[in-house]
Amino acid sequence: MAERTKVLIMGAAGRDFHNFNTYFRDNEQFEVVAFTATQIPYINDRKYPAALAGRLYPNGIPIYDESEMPALVKKHHVQEVVFAYSDVRYEYLMHRSALVNSLGADFRLMGPDRTMVKSTKPVIAVCAVRTGAGKSQTTRKIQTMLREAGKKVVSIRHPMPYGDLVKQRVQRYATVEDLAKNECTIEEMEEYEPHVVAGNVIYAGVDYEAIVREAEKEADIILWDGGNNDYSFYHADLYITVADPHRPGNGLVYYPGEVNLRLADVVVLNKIDSADRAGIEAELDAVRSVNPTAQIIMAASPVTVDDPAAIRGKRVLVVEDGPTLTHGEMKYGAGTVAARQLGAAEFIDPRPFATGEIKATFEKYPNIGVLLPAMGYSDQQLRDLETTINASGADVVVIGTPMDLRRIVKITLPAVQVGYDIQEIGHPTLEDVLREHKFI
Repeated sequence: MAERTKVLIMGAAGRDFHNFNTYFRDNEQFEVVAFTATQIPYINDRKYPAALAGRLYPNGIPIYDESEMPALVKKHHVQEVVFAYSDVRYEYLMHRSALVNSLGADFRLMGPDRTMVKSTKPVIAVCAVRTGAGKSQTTRKIQTMLREAGKKVVSIRHPMPYGDLVKQRVQRYATVEDLAKNECTIEEMEEYEPHVVAGNVIYAGVDYEAIVREAEKEADIILWDGGNNDYSFYHADLYITVADPHRPGNGLVYYPGEVNLRLADVVVLNKIDSADRAGIEAELDAVRSVNPTAQIIMAASPVTVDDPAAIRGKRVLVVEDGPTLTHGEMKYGAGTVAARQLGAAEFIDPRPFATGEIKATFEKYPNIGVLLPAMGYSDQQLRDLETTINASGADVVVIGTPMDLRRIVKITLPAVQVGYDIQEIGHPTLEDVLREHKFI
C-alpha cells in the first residue's frame, strides 16, 4: 500500500470533526495525525476518541492548541493542513496559509461536494455571513410555519461538542430538562433553549451523518440551523443566507461567509429596523455583487423585554451573547438595542468588576467594550460570570442572550430578559419563499 498522506486539521470542535468524519475517517489515502483547536476555551488537550475515529485510528487522534501547529507539522512531517473553522477574516486565513506553506505543507480548504451529507428528506439550510446575524430566529420562524402547515420538521444545529465526544455523538433536545441532562454550556443553551421552549425538536452532536439518519425517522423536513458563518453540512433543497447591515460587506471578507452568499437561493437582510440606511444599502450592494439572482427578504429584528419599565433612567449592565461579542466582533447586541430604546441612563462597564476567566476573556478580546459576554464553558467560568455580574452594582441587569441566564446563574441584582424574533418587511416573505419552493 502506498504511503498515506499525513494530515493535520485546524479546527474549533465543529467543522473539523465533520470534515474528518465525512472524508478522512475511513480513507486509507490519508493519516490524520492531529487536530488543533482555537476560538473556544477548553477544547484542546483531549482526544478525538477511537470510538468515533474509526478502524484506522484505534488510539484516537490527539487535539492540541493551535499555537502548537508549526511544531506538530515538523514533528509528524505533515504534508497537508486542512483549515476547518469559520468566521475569520480573509487576511487571518491567508496568514495561516502562509505559515503552513512556509513549513512546506499544502494548505487546504474543503468544499461542499466533499463534505455535504445527502438526506433522504427535503432540507432547508439557514446560514449567515457572520456570527450573530440572526440565523436562529430565522430558523425558528421557518420551523413554526412548517409545523402550522402540518409538517413534521426537525432542526439540526451546527456542532458545539465541548464535552464528552462519545456521549455527544448524537444529541436530541425536546425539553429544557434535556439541556441539563446533556450538561450544556451557555453557548449550547443559547441555541437550543429557544427551540425547545417554542415546542421544537433540535438535534446536534458530533457525527452528522448519524444525526440526520435519526432525525429523518421523525421528520418530513430537515432544517439546518447553521453556526458562525459556516456553510451547511447537508445538501440543501433551499439555501437561505442571513445578512447583517450592521457589518456591511463582512460577507465578502470573512471566510466562509461569501460561500454562503454565493450558494444562497434567498438572502434575508435582517435588522433593518436598527441599522442605518448607509449600512443597509452597502450590504445590499455586497449581496448583489456576488449573487445578483438571489431573492432578497427585508427583515426587522424587533426586541421585547419582560419588564420594559425597569430600564428607563437606570444604570444597566448589559449581558450579550458570548460568540457574537468575541470572535463575532459585534459592538452591541439585542440587550444594547433594548436598553437604548427604553431609555437606560448609563451603561456600566463590567471590566473593573471582571474576575478570573471573565477578566481573561476581556484580555483576549480587548475591543468588547462596556458589554459583558455570557461566557460559560466551564463551572469556573460560570462562577466568574456570576461574580462579575453581581459585583457591578447595576440598577438592572439586561440579559440579551437568547436563553434565560437567570436559570443557571444566581443574579442577586434586578434583571430583565430581552427577546427578539424576525419580522419580514414587505414581500417576499419567508412564507412566500416556502410556498414557491413547495414546502407548504
